Amino acid sequence: MKRIGEHKAGKGLIRFEIEERDGIAESVKITGDFFIYPESTVEELERELEGHKLEELEHIIDEFFATRLDVEMPYINVEDFKIALKNALRGENE
Repeated sequence: MKRIGEHKAGKGLIRFEIEERDGIAESVKITGDFFIYPESTVEELERELEGHKLEELEHIIDEFFATRLDVEMPYINVEDFKIALKNALRGENE
């Protein structure tokens, strides 16, 4: 089942697409019109989220950014990613 959710942050849109089977995120794609450095951060986060239970994903996002002090996200923050994730899990857009 595909779950899609978006969140319009202060300066950009964050979109999650999650392919889920039996409560497990098999595939995660994060897109939008936001800036994040290094650019590979989004792909690394997607890989971290894949293979985990849906209810664990928010915690994994927190842990990921807590350990990645090299990441710069002008005008967006971790909460924006978590809101987009929650909207995807609920099948909503904001």
